[in-house]
Amino acid sequence: MGKANPLVKFLGVLLLGLAALAWPDFTLGLVIVVLLFVLAWRAGCLKAFSKLMFGFGMPMAIMLMFIQGLYSPKNTTVIADFGFAQLGLQGVLYAAKIVVTVLVFLGSFYIANKTTYIGSLVAALTQIGCPSKLGYLVFASLNVVPQMQRKTTVIRQAQSARGLATGGGLVSRFKAFLPLIGPVVMSSLTDAQERGMTLETRGFGVKGVRRTSYVKVPWTSKDAMALWLLVGLFALILVLSILDRTGTLSVTYPWGGVR
Repeated sequence: MGKANPLVKFLGVLLLGLAALAWPDFTLGLVIVVLLFVLAWRAGCLKAFSKLMFGFGMPMAIMLMFIQGLYSPKNTTVIADFGFAQLGLQGVLYAAKIVVTVLVFLGSFYIANKTTYIGSLVAALTQIGCPSKLGYLVFASLNVVPQMQRKTTVIRQAQSARGLATGGGLVSRFKAFLPLIGPVVMSSLTDAQERGMTLETRGFGVKGVRRTSYVKVPWTSKDAMALWLLVGLFALILVLSILDRTGTLSVTYPWGGVR
C-alpha cells in the first residue's frame, strides 16, 4: 500500500465507493468493508481504523435503522410490530446499504490517507498536468487536521508544564479546553500568513513557468495493473447491477422476497 502510486489509491477509494453505491443491496459493501479491515491490518493501522469504523458506523447504523426501519414510506413487509410503529424490511435493507456505502468511502479514504505521503500525492497530481494551485489545495485540505492535532498537543503540553490542569473529569477537561482555543486559533492564523509569504517568495503565483519538484512519483507496471483491475472490476459490478435492476439477470439474494 505504501509503495503504490497515490493516484491509484485515491482512484480506488472512488471506485470502491461507487461500486458499493451501484450494487442493488448491501452485500457488496459489506464484503468491501471486511476487506478494508484486512488491508488496515496489513497496513499496521487496524486499531485506529477499528475505532473510526465502529465509532462512526455504530451510531449511524442505529440512527438510520430507527428512521428508515420504522418510518420509511417504502416499508411493506413488517419484521416487528412495536405498537407505536412497525419495523419494515425495506427500510432496514435501505439503511444497511447507506451505512456500508458510507463506511466503504470512509474506510478506504482513511487507509489511503494513512499509507500516502501527502507530498507524493501533490507531486503525482502535478506530474499528470494538474495546476499547482490545485495540488496545494489538496495538500492543505488533507494536512489541516493532523497539523491542528500536533499544534493542540504542543500547546496543551506547554500549558500543563506551566501549571494548568489539563486532566481530570469532564468539567475539568472542558475548563482546560477554553484557554486552549485562543492559542490554537492565533497560531493557525500566523502559520497561514507565513505559508502565504513563503509561497509568494518562491514564485508560486508566477504564470508561464513549469515548476519542478523534489518528489518524484514513479509509475510502475504494478500501478498500471492495479488501475486496470480496479476499472475492470468496477465496470463488471456496474454491468451486473444494471442487469439485476432491469430483471435481466438476478445476482442478489432476495431478503424476505425483497431485492
